[in-house]
Amino acid sequence: MADSMMSKAATMEIPFNSNGDSRNLAEDDSLEQDLQQVMVSGPNLNETSIVSGGYGGTTEGIIPTSSIKGSNMHHHSSSNSSTTAEEATRGIAVEKFDIMKKWGLSTYKCTKQMISERFGRGSRTVDLELEAQIEVLRETKRKYENVLRLARALTNHFYSMVQTQHALGDTFADLSQKSPELRDEFGYNAETQKLLCKNGETLLGAINYFVSSINTLVNKTMEDTLMTIKMYENARLEFDAHRADLEELNMGPRDAVTMARIEAAQQQYQIHKEKYERLRSDVSIKLKFLEENRVKVMHKQLLLFHNAISAYFAGNQQQLEQTLKEFNIKLKPPGADKPSWLEEQ
Repeated sequence: MADSMMSKAATMEIPFNSNGDSRNLAEDDSLEQDLQQVMVSGPNLNETSIVSGGYGGTTEGIIPTSSIKGSNMHHHSSSNSSTTAEEATRGIAVEKFDIMKKWGLSTYKCTKQMISERFGRGSRTVDLELEAQIEVLRETKRKYENVLRLARALTNHFYSMVQTQHALGDTFADLSQKSPELRDEFGYNAETQKLLCKNGETLLGAINYFVSSINTLVNKTMEDTLMTIKMYENARLEFDAHRADLEELNMGPRDAVTMARIEAAQQQYQIHKEKYERLRSDVSIKLKFLEENRVKVMHKQLLLFHNAISAYFAGNQQQLEQTLKEFNIKLKPPGADKPSWLEEQ
């Protein structure tokens, strides 16, 4: 096959002049003249074509050189943009790897410190006064949660009783109309149950206000302080972990590598020490304000609860209503929570 191609190439005639005529390449002078003529009158490089199918092939495999030039430029631009994207991606990956590495080292140190403390082998920084205040807060929160649970149970039971009194009053009123011989007796009982139902709804308003205030105190105010305490305890663990790491490095050899590690550990120790002291100060301030707020809130709510319960069971309707006015408690009108006729459809 190679021999046939060589023999074919040896017999090819190559047109050189602008008229398309062929001539034999016998003399050097005529060859030089023809070459000069081709350079002057020949087609532009951007207009020439490359035949991909070999000599004598069809025009389906012809690729314009201008498209090749544009393709090369596009490929060069794409390669530059892809290189930039790769560098950016590589930079992000390296940054994330550094973050994960630092997080892993910090987690390892904190876990090591926590295990050492639990087994009694490691030392921990303790603020005895602050620790005692934190323990008192946790115990107080547990007791107040129990008060909140019981107050909610009382509300549910009392609400059921008021609904029963309301239904009983309606039944007595209906029987008073249908039983002439017992009209007065049924009528008295109907009025009594309606009065008890009204006073019960007033007492429910006071108890609901009490429950709402205790819930805010326990699950928002106290919980917010406990979240700060949790951050403080985590900062204390990190501080002790880096303190133990620095102490361990100081006990080792003092070569160039170790000195660099000691310097880095000293910086981390100082950072976590400042964080620990800042959070300890925040916890102390929040505990102080929480105690003041707790006493103020509970004084008001316990007074409300006592006055409302006493007035209700004494049958003093005026005193009960006056108690709600003193604490700015507004009751919802009857049927306020009931959906309208259109909403029920």
